[in-house]
Amino acid sequence: MEREPLGFDPNTPNIARLYDYLLGGKDHLAVDREAAEELLRVAPEVRAAARANRAFLRRVVRRLAAAGLRQFLDVGTGLPAYGSVHEVAREVAPEARVAYVDRDPVVLTHVRALPVDPDTTAVVEGDLRHPETILKHPDVVRVIDFSEPVGVLLVGVMHHIADGDDPGGIVATFRDAIAPGSHLAISHGSSDARSAVVDKAVEVYGRTGVPLSMRGRERVAELFTGFELVEPGLVWLSQWHPEEADAIDFADDPASSLAVCGVGRRT
Repeated sequence: MEREPLGFDPNTPNIARLYDYLLGGKDHLAVDREAAEELLRVAPEVRAAARANRAFLRRVVRRLAAAGLRQFLDVGTGLPAYGSVHEVAREVAPEARVAYVDRDPVVLTHVRALPVDPDTTAVVEGDLRHPETILKHPDVVRVIDFSEPVGVLLVGVMHHIADGDDPGGIVATFRDAIAPGSHLAISHGSSDARSAVVDKAVEVYGRTGVPLSMRGRERVAELFTGFELVEPGLVWLSQWHPEEADAIDFADDPASSLAVCGVGRRT
């Protein structure tokens, strides 16, 4: 069933604002803080897990840019936070081009306010459930040349795609549109984590009107069909080329990062 577009509702938690609160940002409301704190009472590791997810995004972009990638498609970008894709990519490659895509008007308003070069950065309203529309959007194709390798970033977003919306088909649409040498990055909330955390997260996020479909490692691995997973493969967030802060947060229990992640290369 088609869900209604998101809108501003101060009485309903918003997933982007809730995530912003977990990251220590300022763009959230009381209703978001209350929902986040309810989740934190059951799973205090959620705050560190949110930071780990953002750190994974930064590490991926930095490594892909260092390897020569010069364009990135960030779908489900969320509210701006330290180390946005264009900032990280351009530390390595000043000419890097970035297209941000989200369907949440709260997010779009904030991202469009960023001081970015419109010639190399696009901010597009788009729904991940309709990838073909994203791929054909005039502002996306203005900055992204799909005949050249691109980094497709689906970080912390595929678990908001219900099974009925065909997550595998969505990723396959991106795969078939991108050039060999492109890369796909996914982080995904894991149902292999503590069951109490999974149950409470599904309950809290359910109030936002957006589904939360936690999946096991095998099902997440299926999303990389047609890609060659690069080292270290599909691992917990803190295990993908960790830096010191990641190692400290999750040294004793990598599964407490609550999500698995990986990067695949389109051959």
